Amino acid sequence: MAEVKRVLDALVRSRRGGLAASAALGGLALIAGLAVRATQRGEPGAEPARGAGAPQGPARDTARAPAATPFEAGALSDDEATLCLRIMVAASAADGVIDARERERLDAAVAESGLDLAGRQWLARELEDPATIDEIADRVATPEAGARVYAAARLAIDPDTMQERAFLRMLADALDLDDDALARVESGLAA
Repeated sequence: MAEVKRVLDALVRSRRGGLAASAALGGLALIAGLAVRATQRGEPGAEPARGAGAPQGPARDTARAPAATPFEAGALSDDEATLCLRIMVAASAADGVIDARERERLDAAVAESGLDLAGRQWLARELEDPATIDEIADRVATPEAGARVYAAARLAIDPDTMQERAFLRMLADALDLDDDALARVESGLAA
């Protein structure tokens, strides 16, 4: 489904309002940026260490940069974008219902993206039977991809119900994201 990135981008931009809608890089870059923040070592919101004199080892591992940065949103593959869209649908349904506001945002994103009939049918099936956390987590191969999937889920909802908070906690556990990574995502959302 070639349009999945456009749907995902439009859905994130509609969700985040001014933050993502006004960002020149759009919703995919916001997901990638939150994931980069989540996989940083050190304090939430801290910049990663750089240079020859920077501390190395478990606390500061700078030898390997995350796979995608906010400026490399295209690094999100179609498969990973599909996973992110699936988890956004599942997160929206975590409290048992996709409410009118959530459905309106989804419909607007689909219209904006120009999703074809096959894509609309796929999305209708996904809405009818959302993916489980385990189905998504089983397809995530790296910590960076896990952080992007979690960021997409978190962007999909305001965790204002017990079910949504439980969903996000179970997703974080399934993706092996620690509390520091979750705090960095939250601080990125608040920025």
